[in-house]
Amino acid sequence: MQPVSDATRGRGPLAGIALMCVGVASLCVNDAIAKSLTDTYAPLQILFLRNLIALPFALLVAWRMGGTGALRSYRPAAHLLRGVLWIGATLLFFTSLMHLPLAEATALAFVAPLFITALSALFRIEQVGWRRWLAVIVGFIGVLVALRPGAAAFQPVSLLPVATALVYALLMLSARWVDSRESVWTLLLYLTGTAALLSGVIVPFFWTAIRPEDIWLFVAIALFGTAGMTMITQAFRLAPATLVAPFDYTALIWATGLGWLIWHEIPDSMTFLGAAIIISSGVFIILRKRRAAG
Repeated sequence: MQPVSDATRGRGPLAGIALMCVGVASLCVNDAIAKSLTDTYAPLQILFLRNLIALPFALLVAWRMGGTGALRSYRPAAHLLRGVLWIGATLLFFTSLMHLPLAEATALAFVAPLFITALSALFRIEQVGWRRWLAVIVGFIGVLVALRPGAAAFQPVSLLPVATALVYALLMLSARWVDSRESVWTLLLYLTGTAALLSGVIVPFFWTAIRPEDIWLFVAIALFGTAGMTMITQAFRLAPATLVAPFDYTALIWATGLGWLIWHEIPDSMTFLGAAIIISSGVFIILRKRRAAG
């Protein structure tokens, strides 16, 4: 994989959209594999092995895309904090996959952009107008529609993907604390390495002997996870964020298909309605932010 050239930039929009879609599909496969592994292994063990196996690939990608400069960090403490947040978000999501259909967990995690917008305003990172605040409120109404608190179908574990989205939003905002001289490839490398290191300290207390037939699944989850993050990162380099970001929501298509194919899971109509409201709010926020920036 080579750095972006002028010729590649010329076909940026289409290439960016394609990479975003394939990257999102790869992450959905990553989540499906994680869900299948949670029947036997603790989420922390899955997280540790995924990052440990992915670390050499992340190192190679960082070196090829950013050169030796991408291997250096100017603010290790910021990466340490991001590693903690990444572990928290992943453990919450993997735990939710133990109890929820893949599509439902994915749909509820779509609330992350709403948290990012709300936290950006509360922490005074950026100005958020009343239209975006209204979209945030409508999006959280979509969460309530999908969760149906008070109904017989409500499960407290359904709050885990929402908590995942909150921690993920903090992770995204924490990128502002990283030194501006560091590239996105440095962030990818240190996020993977820090997560492997920190989870490795605790994982012996949760360790389960790995069955030989599961080794390829751990390799696959590392490959799909790293490939997905790399392609999505590259998509944002090739095309404007406001163009490619909405295609993140194609994850619901993949999650629904994989959930039906592997576990015969079919989300109910209220889950889809809530997801539609959340997605609409997220897309509106993206487009509104583009207009405000322009």
